[in-house]
Amino acid sequence: MLHEIKDQLSGLRVKVGELKKHFELGRLLDRQKSLEAESSKSDLWNDPKNAQKILSELKAVSGQIDTLKTLDSKMSELETLIEMSLSEKDPSVEPEIKKDFDALKKHFDDLEFSTLLGGEHDPSNAILSINAGAGGTDAQDWAQILLRMYSRWAQEKGYEMEVADMSYGEQAGIKSAVIFVKGMYAYGYLKAETGIHRLVRMSPFNSDGKRHTSFAAVEVIPETGQELNVEIRPEDLRIDTFRAGGPGGQNVNKTSSAIRITHLPTGIISQSQASPSQHRNKEIAMTLLLSRLRDRLEQEQKEKIEELRGEQKQIAWGSQIRSYVFAPYQLVKDHRTGAETGNVQKVMDGDIDLFIQAFLKSKL
Repeated sequence: MLHEIKDQLSGLRVKVGELKKHFELGRLLDRQKSLEAESSKSDLWNDPKNAQKILSELKAVSGQIDTLKTLDSKMSELETLIEMSLSEKDPSVEPEIKKDFDALKKHFDDLEFSTLLGGEHDPSNAILSINAGAGGTDAQDWAQILLRMYSRWAQEKGYEMEVADMSYGEQAGIKSAVIFVKGMYAYGYLKAETGIHRLVRMSPFNSDGKRHTSFAAVEVIPETGQELNVEIRPEDLRIDTFRAGGPGGQNVNKTSSAIRITHLPTGIISQSQASPSQHRNKEIAMTLLLSRLRDRLEQEQKEKIEELRGEQKQIAWGSQIRSYVFAPYQLVKDHRTGAETGNVQKVMDGDIDLFIQAFLKSKL
C-alpha cells in the first residue's frame, strides 16, 4: 500500500505545481502584501464598506497562499515518512500514512474546486432568500430547516451571516427569510442553490401517518447593487415603516423601526426588520433593492438574448432542482446533475459541497 500512496503522492505534487501556476503564486503574494498595507492604514474604517471588502479579499488571498504552502510542507513530511517506513519495512504506520494522505488530498480538492469560480460576480457576497411554498405549516418548517442547513454551511466556510428580513409562520417555521452571506466567493458557491427544493417526510404536524411533500424556493443573487449604474430618483421610491414581528405574530419592537422600500417603476420590494435601528434597516433594504434591480436588469438582458436564439425556459413550481427524502428511505438527490447521497443528516447539517461542486462542474 505504501508504494501505491507514494505513486499517488508524486501525482499530487505535479497537480499542486499546476495549481500554483493557475493561481500565480507570485502575484498572490504581491496582492497579499498590497492588501496588508491597505488594511493597516489609519483611515481604513472611514469607508466601512471598502474596509470590509479589503479585509474579506485579504482573508481569501491569505487562505489560498496558506493552503498552497501547507500542501507543500505536508507533502514533504509525508514523502519523508513513507521513505522511512519503506526502508525500515514497518507496515504498522500504513493506516496513519493513509489517513494523512486522504486529508492532504481533501485540502487539494477544496483548492482545486475554487478554480471553478470564474464568473463575473462569483467573488461577491450573496443575498440568500428562502420562501416557503405549497405545504402549509410543513413547508414553513421546511424553509426553516433549509435556513439552518445554509447557516451551518456558511459557518463551516467561515462566512458571516446577517439577517435582513424574517417572516415567521403562525405555528412553526418561517414564511420567508432574506440573509446576507458575506465572504469571498459566497455567491459563486451559493448560486448553485437557486431553485425549488422538495421535501418528502412523515409530517410531525399531523397524526395520519402519511407522507407529506413540502416545497421551498431558494433564490441567490450577488450583493453588487452599489456598482449599479442606474439613476434611482427619490420620487421613484416609496418608503414605509412598520413594527418588526417575531414568532407567532408577536411584536418584538414597540417602535416602527422596520423599513419597506418599493421601487415604483418596477414594483420591486425590499424590506428589513432585523435591526432595532431604523437607519440600519433602511441601509440594508436599500442594498437589497439595488442588488435586486441589478439582477432584474441582467435577467431581462439574458432573456432577450435567449429570445433571439429561440430559447425558451420555463420555471414551474413543480420543477424542483433537488429532492430531500426523509421517509420511507433516506436520499438527497440533485435532479440537474444526478449527484446524490443517502446521508441525509449530514446534508441537513450543512454538508452540501457535493451538490455545489457537481453543479459548477456541469457548467464547464
